[in-house]
Amino acid sequence: MWFKKSNLLTLAILILFVFFSMRLTEFDLSKFKDFRNMIDFLSQWFPMDFSLLPDMVQDTLETLAMAFLGSVLGLVIALPISFIAARNTSPSPFLFQTSRIVLSFVRSIPEIVFGLILLTTLGLGPFPAVIAIMFHNVGVFGKLISELIEAADPGPQEAMKAVGSRTWVANLFSILPQIWPNVLSQFFYRFEVAIRTSLVLGFIGGGGIGQRLFNDFKTFQYSSVSLDVLIIMVMVIIIDFFASYIRKRII
Repeated sequence: MWFKKSNLLTLAILILFVFFSMRLTEFDLSKFKDFRNMIDFLSQWFPMDFSLLPDMVQDTLETLAMAFLGSVLGLVIALPISFIAARNTSPSPFLFQTSRIVLSFVRSIPEIVFGLILLTTLGLGPFPAVIAIMFHNVGVFGKLISELIEAADPGPQEAMKAVGSRTWVANLFSILPQIWPNVLSQFFYRFEVAIRTSLVLGFIGGGGIGQRLFNDFKTFQYSSVSLDVLIIMVMVIIIDFFASYIRKRII
C-alpha cells in the first residue's frame, strides 16, 4: 500500500522541497562541530545576577499585563464581529463578505508589524504593544469564533425564533452558551501566544521583560541575561500549566 506510485511521487516531491529549502537556508550541521565558542559564551551567563530581581519581576508583571489586556480586548471586540462574519448569523451577504475580508486582512499582519507602526507613531512603551496584540487577536478570534458559530446546533436558535425572540437575541442566547467553553479555551491559548509576542515586542521598545532581555544582551550583561531567561521560562511554564488546568475545568 505504501509503495503506490502516487505515494512514491509525493515522497520524491517532498524530498526535493526539503533539499531546495536546505540550500536556500544554508542549512549546515557541520557548523556545530566546534562547541568551545558556545561553551565560552554560556560560561559568562553564570553566576546569575540576582541584584536586579525585583525590577525583573516588575517587568515580568508588565509583560503578563500586556499579553492579558491585548487578549481580552481582542476577544471583546471580535465577539460581536464574529456573529456578523458567520454565515448563519450574518445580517446580510454584504456584511458577511466585508467582515470576512477585514478579519483576514487584520489577521494577516503580524503583531511585530503592528508594533513597529504603533511604536513609531505612539512612542515607546507597553501601550502600543497592547494595541498591536489586540489588533492581531481581533483577526484571529474573529475567524475562530465565527467558525464555532457556524458549527453550532441550530435547534435552540430556531426554537427561540419560533416563540418570537428577535434575531440578535436568539443568536446571542442560543449560540453563545454552546460555544463559550471553546471560546475560553481559545482565549487561554491566545493568551499563551500573546506572552511570547510581548517578549518579541519588547525587543523593539514595547517594554516588559523582553525589552530588559534585549538591553542586557546589547550591554553584554550576560549574568543578567541568564536570570531574564530563567524568569521567562518559569513564567511561560506556570501560565501553560494554569491554562491547561482552566481548559480541563471548562471543557
